[in-house]
Amino acid sequence: MADKLQHKNSAGDEETSLPAEFITVCGLAFVAGVSATVYFCRSMCCELEMPGGWTMSMMWMRMPGHTWLASATTFLLMWLAMMIAMMLPSALPTFLKTRRAAAALSLMAIGYFAVWLISGVGIYALGVAFAAAAMRWENFSRIVPLLSGAALVAAGAFQFTRWKMTTLLGCRSPFGCVTNCPERETNFRLGCQQGGACFLCCAAPTTILVVLGMMNPLVIVGVAIIIAAEKLLPPPEFVARLAGVAAIILGVITTLHKLNQ
Repeated sequence: MADKLQHKNSAGDEETSLPAEFITVCGLAFVAGVSATVYFCRSMCCELEMPGGWTMSMMWMRMPGHTWLASATTFLLMWLAMMIAMMLPSALPTFLKTRRAAAALSLMAIGYFAVWLISGVGIYALGVAFAAAAMRWENFSRIVPLLSGAALVAAGAFQFTRWKMTTLLGCRSPFGCVTNCPERETNFRLGCQQGGACFLCCAAPTTILVVLGMMNPLVIVGVAIIIAAEKLLPPPEFVARLAGVAAIILGVITTLHKLNQ
């Protein structure tokens, strides 16, 4: 009996120590993500002056001597590093709420960031198409500031919708759901579900990030703070709507500035 009790206690101690190992790995991943983001911000900071008085990042164009595959791979590495740096601080508490072992939590984290990586593929495709249109048609390039202002206003308006509140509550809950959470799912799929809920919840902040400049450190930090505040602070509705008001005001200012030129 004593041997069984000792074995049970040692197993319990091992189970208790596992989340600490996961937290350590997450800390290292966060540092690596921040470091890689800083590197990419410096190496991909070049911008091209465009008709209409705006600048376009060179990351949407194929670099000389590189194939499109190489350019896309570089973008996705940058995107993944940025998402780890921005999303991990707010996602970690949700992972820990599940009270699972380190191996299970690691698979959940992999699934979570796999969703964000896949989203980067879509964002890159849209960015490349947008850049090609702006390079080809001058008239389109001249209305880009107006489109940017409209996108910011739309992102701000989204923050007031019921869909935003529903996805935000799901994102703040383990497994990306508020009720009827799955009990028999693989850890990777649960991580994917959490990542999907988080991506939908962060549609507006992600739009703001892309519009204002993904390679701007101040924009990155500001959007990361908004996302963390929405997920972690007690009144999520207030934070979401405050960010929405800020985005709408910024969008209106951008539009009025273009119209007054």
